[in-house]
Amino acid sequence: MKYAAIASILLLTAFYFGDYAAARSKPLGSVQVHPFYAIHQKNGKTEFDYSVPPETESCVASLLPHLGNNPCWYVTTHKSKKIEI
Repeated sequence: MKYAAIASILLLTAFYFGDYAAARSKPLGSVQVHPFYAIHQKNGKTEFDYSVPPETESCVASLLPHLGNNPCWYVTTHKSKKIEI
């Protein structure tokens, strides 16, 4: 049991550092993100304003977030960015 726990910790550590090395070796990608404002009103309703121009968000080509950026697979599946006001 003790060796299985040590082996799994070593395997996860090797996976993380391998993913980090892959993120460092490839250039940062970019994805077009469409932000919008969610404006909360006094009557309890929420107004959405979509007049904000699209932004470009940097991403890394890896499975986990590294270097302060999210993975490109995550950013491409979450192209809408809600800004609460």
